[in-house]
Amino acid sequence: MSGSITVVAVHGNGGGGERFAAAARAMPTGTALEAPTLPGFSTRPRDPSLRVLSDYADHLAGELAAITARDGVAPVLLGHGIGGSIALDLVSRRPDLVRGLILHAPVGADLDTRLFPRLMSTATARALVRVAISSRVLRPLWRRLFFPHGAPGPVLDEFFDAYRHCAVFGDMFDLITAAWFDALSPVREVPVVLLWGAEDRVLRRGQADAVRSKVPDAEVVVRAGWDHFPMIEQPEEYADAVAAIARQLVAR
Repeated sequence: MSGSITVVAVHGNGGGGERFAAAARAMPTGTALEAPTLPGFSTRPRDPSLRVLSDYADHLAGELAAITARDGVAPVLLGHGIGGSIALDLVSRRPDLVRGLILHAPVGADLDTRLFPRLMSTATARALVRVAISSRVLRPLWRRLFFPHGAPGPVLDEFFDAYRHCAVFGDMFDLITAAWFDALSPVREVPVVLLWGAEDRVLRRGQADAVRSKVPDAEVVVRAGWDHFPMIEQPEEYADAVAAIARQLVAR
């Protein structure tokens, strides 16, 4: 696969690799996007051996190694939301596994001061939120809040239904903490882009400044018209943007 680039996309909390399905189909020639579902997310069963965030990162390392063996060259890693946290954890320890890193609105900054992580400090709150997000009664509200630009109904139903099955939704609030973020070693050996939607209301772009403490040489790319889930709302545009960034990272 000389000259081609594989981007491995890591999903956020609740759902799985299906979030990137439309973007994967829209990737331009010369690039491919693969999006595995990590254990415990969406409908994939939990793996009880994965106990800390680095366990999830090490599981991801196995996925990357298999792709590298197949392609003969390492992929570019893309992490969205907590997928960005897992990707950052991995690359901070194993920069040799990737050719570049795209962190799309990663979770990690200001976790000790932001309201939502504090509200999710109890198992009861986490369970209620998971049930509420997957509720069909409340779905019209969540569609307006999470997807202001719209997306096909079946795609959104799949998105919300995944939360009902996600076995590790609440666990992530124990594993991704301010202490975890502070302990990360800065990434310097791999080219990094911090990608953010200008209209992101889930993880606002102002957090990019704090994330840069762990990726000090990162380029920050802010895309106008994107909210938190452009891979679902604007998959063709997202595919083109990710492919362009991946090519830029590989060329560095």
